[in-house]
Amino acid sequence: MIGTDVIIIGAGASGLMCAIEAGKRGRRVLVLDHANKAGKKILMSGGGRCNFTNYSIEPDNFISNNPHFCKSALSRYTQWDFLAMVARHQIPYHEREHGQLFCNDSAKDILSMLLTECADAGAIVQLNTPIGSIGKIADVFHIQSGNGSFACQSLVVATGGLSIPKMGATPLGYKIAGQFGINVVQTRAGLVPFTLQPDDKDKFSALSGIAVPCIVSNPRQCFRENILFTHRGLSGPAILQISSYWCAGEAISINLLPDVNLGVELKTKRGQKQKNTLKTILDGYLPKRLVSCLLADEVLNTPLQDCPDRHIQLIADHLQHWTVKPNGTEGYRTAEVTLGGVDCDVISSKTMASKQVPGLYFIGEVLDVTGWLGGYNFQWAWSSAWCAGQYV
Repeated sequence: MIGTDVIIIGAGASGLMCAIEAGKRGRRVLVLDHANKAGKKILMSGGGRCNFTNYSIEPDNFISNNPHFCKSALSRYTQWDFLAMVARHQIPYHEREHGQLFCNDSAKDILSMLLTECADAGAIVQLNTPIGSIGKIADVFHIQSGNGSFACQSLVVATGGLSIPKMGATPLGYKIAGQFGINVVQTRAGLVPFTLQPDDKDKFSALSGIAVPCIVSNPRQCFRENILFTHRGLSGPAILQISSYWCAGEAISINLLPDVNLGVELKTKRGQKQKNTLKTILDGYLPKRLVSCLLADEVLNTPLQDCPDRHIQLIADHLQHWTVKPNGTEGYRTAEVTLGGVDCDVISSKTMASKQVPGLYFIGEVLDVTGWLGGYNFQWAWSSAWCAGQYV
């Protein structure tokens, strides 16, 4: 049996970050992971360039049953702190829309930085080590794995959520919580594309590949980003964002022309005696195939001059308040994050330690804290892991 001070289960973003901080304090740290490579989700994130944080990080960018929980960690280890580490390693990066920060070259730069920092701090990363059983006798945790037996004083669960199982996601973290009597808030897929009702799918699948800037909203939230039509339904940043606030059976509203007052513009063009059909005019605002899918031919072939105010307003409302009731989501297979997780009410927001089980810590996505699209989930990983690293 190998004995050490700290064992961290999970060699992803939060696990590696926690190992760095604990190692800096002189703690003997061992990171265990069932995968054959560390940081797989880091490597695939951001199209391979890793959207590693955001210039603007606020508690409102996170979803949790305990919305105040994330505030302490985010204020104590900020995006600027992580950027200082990036600068020390001379990793070139750039800003995209909404303050999102990406590597210029490759997500490998971020993973290499974390592994280098782990090595410098004396933390050991052991892969190909599936976890079997975990027990606690007195103040010592005992871990049986497919690659040896281990004992430690502090056990950190950094196993992530259920999203993208092909990358190795498992429910291990939730099972560990359950084993020790720690409540887990019901989980579901977040930042995930919608599937459409069968009739809508048949109607809109031909639009696959078309992207349109929109405002997508429901009664609780709205996002201004692109939507993307797919063979299965709707995707794109606006859809992924609103999916985290969506409830099954609920409709969403999509404004396909967020920068214009279409009713006013059509009436103005009619007053200018324009003789074009509605189809010709609307094709100047939206992709032709989308216009043809959303409005009937008899409407589109009507000359604008022949449209009374009420017809114009109906057309404008349809395009600027298009209501869609998703059939569901694509689930964990394509979800970027997992909503829900280990109940933050029973975890210390200062240390990330269980209030019920001394020496047991939870960090990153396994907790009931979910960020928006745009680098927020990585920042939560860095911040929560840093906090735990000061105490494990």
